[in-house]
Amino acid sequence: MNTKNKYLSVFQWFVYLLANSIALPIVIGNVFHLSTTEISALMQRTFFVVGLSSFIQGKFGHRYPIVDGPAGSWVSIFVIFASIGTQQGLTLMETLQILETGLIIAGVILLLLGITKWVQHLLILFTPIVTGTFLFILAIQLSGVFLKGMVTMDSNTGQLDVVSFLIAIFTFAFIIVLSSKAKGWLKNYAILLGIVAGWGAFIIFGKGHPSNSILTTDIIKLPEIFPWGFPVITGSVLVTTILFTFLLISNTFAAITAAEEAILNNKGHFRVRLYRGTWIGGVSHLFSAVFSTIGVVPLPATAGFVRLTKQYRIIPFLFACGIMVMISVFPSIVDLLASLPLPVASAALLTTLIEMLGIAIRSLTKQPLNDRNSTIIGLSLLVGIGVMFLPDEIFSGLPYIIQNIGKNGLLVGTLLAMIVEQLWKPKK
Repeated sequence: MNTKNKYLSVFQWFVYLLANSIALPIVIGNVFHLSTTEISALMQRTFFVVGLSSFIQGKFGHRYPIVDGPAGSWVSIFVIFASIGTQQGLTLMETLQILETGLIIAGVILLLLGITKWVQHLLILFTPIVTGTFLFILAIQLSGVFLKGMVTMDSNTGQLDVVSFLIAIFTFAFIIVLSSKAKGWLKNYAILLGIVAGWGAFIIFGKGHPSNSILTTDIIKLPEIFPWGFPVITGSVLVTTILFTFLLISNTFAAITAAEEAILNNKGHFRVRLYRGTWIGGVSHLFSAVFSTIGVVPLPATAGFVRLTKQYRIIPFLFACGIMVMISVFPSIVDLLASLPLPVASAALLTTLIEMLGIAIRSLTKQPLNDRNSTIIGLSLLVGIGVMFLPDEIFSGLPYIIQNIGKNGLLVGTLLAMIVEQLWKPKK
């Protein structure tokens, strides 16, 4: 690989890290009614944790080029706790302090499971059907997040901003066409080129606007520690997090499995990669708690990015992670990068879900689709996805622990696949 391509690879990885870090902090900021300054500070801390966590995973953990990013599964937990916390009479800031505790509990459990290698005793649970179910439901869940990100409302009329939406559609189609029809470097840098084209279109049509300003005169500003306040523990967060840890292990398992499928000639030592990835994932969750961000996890969708761009090498990835950490302490640079239009970032990320969904389908069909397997797959997907469409009022009045679990379609579907497959053993 020549020097020019190395620089482009680093830059494309950096843009992908950036794109994965922008959308969800804005979503959480709006859910918890954070101010513009608080959302910008959350974005700065997210950049720092994403870069640091991705680097230590790539260097010391599973050692694959897999982006660690804000987890869609954690977003669902944040949203559910915001709703339930309001019912309990808690302020939104008190709810965030409880969620910090959840991140710490999950981090400690993952750390212990990875260091002691006890996670190997759970491997029997993560069959191809369970992994495929997790990836499939996650793709469906994230598609909703990214499609909502592509659809913006005009601040003046309160109606759909048609121009912004069409630019997002253009960005999505542009990346798909390049990744499927182009050759050489055009194909390998499809996502980077698509984001640049979409961002340029936003500026040309006058839709580009200054990002949320981090109101500070500091040239360098280190991320704050516990800006939401110190953690607070409750019984509901303890039980919910213990169950949710199974989902986090599924996430790590699925991310490594997807990476092995996407990265050619780089298979082997799966258990070692899983041990390391699990305990480093625990450290990442502790970082997320200390710096008050959404929990970051290895993103299985990275495998889709790798397959689209052919970015198999770890060195450019590590350089991009280092740059992410360094720029996060410069508020002015964070402010500039945060001006990347959400519809463009969402459209680019949506393209990676196509490949991820393909990996999920291949995982689900690794075993023959006999009556047993078809029933387990159908049951898990129908219930898991169906739960996402249930109104919140259905769960009101139930114990808070049941509400926490019942409102989370990804958790319900994955746990259901695990339980039914263990109870319904195949005929020998």
